[in-house]
Amino acid sequence: MDVLEAIRGRRSIRAFTAEPVAEDVLAAVLEAGRLAPSWKNTQAWRFVVVRDSAVKQELAQKAVALGNRGINAIKNAPIVIAACAELDKSGCSDGRPETDKGGSWYLFDVALALENMVLAAWSFGLGTLFVGRLDAKIAEGILGVPPGYAFVVLMALGHPDERPEARPRKAMAEIVFADRFGNPIV
Repeated sequence: MDVLEAIRGRRSIRAFTAEPVAEDVLAAVLEAGRLAPSWKNTQAWRFVVVRDSAVKQELAQKAVALGNRGINAIKNAPIVIAACAELDKSGCSDGRPETDKGGSWYLFDVALALENMVLAAWSFGLGTLFVGRLDAKIAEGILGVPPGYAFVVLMALGHPDERPEARPRKAMAEIVFADRFGNPIV
């Protein structure tokens, strides 16, 4: 599967089969994240691979917000990857406001790594779902995230047990502008 095919075909998956993820496939997905670009090559991301059912249940019951549609995915996916980041590495090493992004540049770097992982997973026939509406401090405690690191998001990973239809996308004219914001691109 080429990358554009993976981008067009990928869907958020909320229901997974019980089939385990092969270790070599998991390694390839994690490698895709490791190879992502990052600010000044800081590679501040860290990933906790959660297979333990009790840990997944605890995350779902204590950290994930009530009403979050991803709660069952966290409980039932064969693997949940907790994405974290080392703080004070990405985008703020020289302290200048134009590079600091309010101290949150690490979110961008982690997102780059996760997108690589999502596309790699899809190319192997696996589905993913991001679950970010949760209590990060509780998740950090459950996962044992040390000081100097921040929890970012959970990603459920496994074999899809559903085939969602593509959701509508905005027209290019709504999101792409020429030279200045609002100028229609021809």
